[in-house]
Amino acid sequence: MTDTPPSSARADGVAALERAIAILDAFTAADRSLGLAEIAARTGLYKSTILRLANSLIRGQLLERLDDGRYRIGPAAFRLGALYQRSVVAMDVLLPIMRDLSEQSWESVAFYVRSGDLRTCLYRVESKHPIRYTIREGDVLPL
Repeated sequence: MTDTPPSSARADGVAALERAIAILDAFTAADRSLGLAEIAARTGLYKSTILRLANSLIRGQLLERLDDGRYRIGPAAFRLGALYQRSVVAMDVLLPIMRDLSEQSWESVAFYVRSGDLRTCLYRVESKHPIRYTIREGDVLPL
């Protein structure tokens, strides 16, 4: 275990914020919730550090603590995601075009934003085919 943030964080960032981001990044689309030990294993942070930072994340509604002691992403993450989604491309302009394209092609249509070697699905219109490759808004995939 290490509580040392990445070298880039020490040089030009705030270590506590970098650690809090690491906690949030420990969650994947497959995780409904994570226990303290799972977060520690995924982040390399000490449990005591996670507990301190989790309290701040809970106050900011970025994290929630469940009755069984496990953690899940909180509603503020959804609010921030929705704000980001709306800031990238005007939904009222893009979605009608995507719907028309899907109707004409009978295929699913997705809009992604790139970040390095990854892409995040911001908008998705599913095809009407009964068998299709499903990606959800918010899914992060390699390019």
